[in-house]
This record gives sequence, C-alpha cells and structure tokens, in this order.
Amino acid sequence: MIRTPHIPVMLNEVLSALAPEDGKTYVDATFGNGGYSEAILKQADCKVIAIDRDPNVKPRADELKNLYGARFDFVAGAFGDIADLISTPVDGAVFDIGVSSMQLDQSERGFSYAKEAPLDMRMSQDGVSAKDLVNTLSESELADLIYQYGEERKSRSIARLICEQRQAKPIETTTELADIIYRIMPPQKGQTNPATRTFQALRIAVNDELQQLRDGLVGALNITNDNGRIVVVSFHSLEDRIVKNFFAANVAPKVHKSRYAKDFSEDSPFPLAFASKAILPTEEECRQNSRAHSAKLRYAIKKKGTK
Repeated sequence: MIRTPHIPVMLNEVLSALAPEDGKTYVDATFGNGGYSEAILKQADCKVIAIDRDPNVKPRADELKNLYGARFDFVAGAFGDIADLISTPVDGAVFDIGVSSMQLDQSERGFSYAKEAPLDMRMSQDGVSAKDLVNTLSESELADLIYQYGEERKSRSIARLICEQRQAKPIETTTELADIIYRIMPPQKGQTNPATRTFQALRIAVNDELQQLRDGLVGALNITNDNGRIVVVSFHSLEDRIVKNFFAANVAPKVHKSRYAKDFSEDSPFPLAFASKAILPTEEECRQNSRAHSAKLRYAIKKKGTK
C-alpha cells in the first residue's frame, strides 16, 4: 500500500506549462504515485485520465478515484500506446520519463544498485528482465547496450567482466552486478555512483523506454485538441534529445513575413504553434530533492486548425 505520495519533480513548472482549466481533460501519461494527477485535479475543476503499466500503482489510483470520482480515470497500459488507450480528444498531456521514486523505494523491484534485490527492473513486471539481458547477451551486445543507453565510456570493460563472471554462476542480484562494476570503477566519495549508467542502460532496454517516448509523443500529438499542451519532464540527455527533436520537427519555423501577408499558421503543415526551450528546476528544489538535479522540462502547444 502506498501511503505517502512523493512530491513529483518540477511540479510548479509542470502546472504552469500545462495550464489546467475548468471543464477540460488532461492525461497523466506516467501516473506513478499520482503526484501530477492530484495536483492537476486540485488546480482546476477538470478531468484527469492517468496511464501506467506498473500494476503496483493500483491502490494509489483507487485512492484518487475515491476522492475525485468521475473527474479521475485510470487506464492500465504503457504510455507509448496513449493513442490506443485514450479514446477521446484531450486538452493536454504530461510525461515524467524514467523510473519513479515509488519504484526506486521498492527495493525488491531491482531498480537500485544500492539495495540488494533480484536483478529485475521490469516496470510492467512481465517480459524480459535485466537478469535475462545480463546473462544471455553476447559481450559485444552488452557493451553496445551499456554504451548506447547509458553513455558509459567503460562499457566494453564492464561487458567483458560481466561475461567472465557469469561463466562461474549467473548474475542474479543488483549488488552482484554493482560489485562487478566497482571492480572497474571504484566508488569515489562525492561523485556519481559508477554503477548509475549501467543500471540506467539496462532499465531503458528492459522497458523499451526510448521507443515508448517516441511513440508516446506521436500519440499525444494525435489526441490533443487545438491549443492543447504536451509537457515532458526528462532526466538524461537521450530522453531530452528525443523530446527536443520531436518538438523541433513539428513546430513551424520562425520566418519573417509582411504584416499584410496571409497568416503563415493558416496553411502550415506543422502541427505545433510553439515549443519551449529546456526549463530547469530551481536551485531550491535541487537542494531539497536530489532527483531534480538532472531534470529538464520542455512543453509544446498545438496550433489551431490542425488535422
């Protein structure tokens, strides 16, 4: 049972970017522990439809349903399928990409290198696990995965040692994997834990997070009404690059035109009227919440008359 909701990262900035209004409908595409959903419901007399593939969020979703009734609905599924899961047009969508605080706190889920647990990392709790990848991929496949998804420069050394160790016995726990990484890069006080990038890479691969993000952005754009807003909070460069490029590819370029000319937006093929630059958390939030340090928020507004 989830008792104390975590304060989600950049909550004030999310509410400002989403700008909830009475009578409208919004999607919380990454429900987690419900922080964004509840804040949106408190901000305006609106409706929220929440999505999550993690079955452990159900008690929290039931709690909000009891509190807000018809104003809140929950749909089980992956946010990459948002266009299939949501059958009606909405006025905005918010995404908080990556692992949730709730999942990190549940040590048995295997997301954290700091807690002894089975090497799992599956958000939906089905399919291929991190243990499967670590023990079955070839050395070159492991090295590529750790480098591409974790941007880890020591990926080849880590993959080589993993393959050597698993010949004696399968690598089954989070601490077993972390200890292998520490043999190559010992932890240094005051520095990022050296297991961070490898664990990130495995989590992204297990949950197909980058493709989920690409699909989710396309789906959100398709189901959002004119003037609707898409808000994304990401936590590392791979995610942020996808969001930045997607918004840039779909927003009308700024061109100089005569004030007597026809409005460019009337016949523009670009569906977005506006895309923000990256917005960073405040120094105060970073001091209070270590997870906020790497966060970036971007949002876009759909233009009028988009098909």
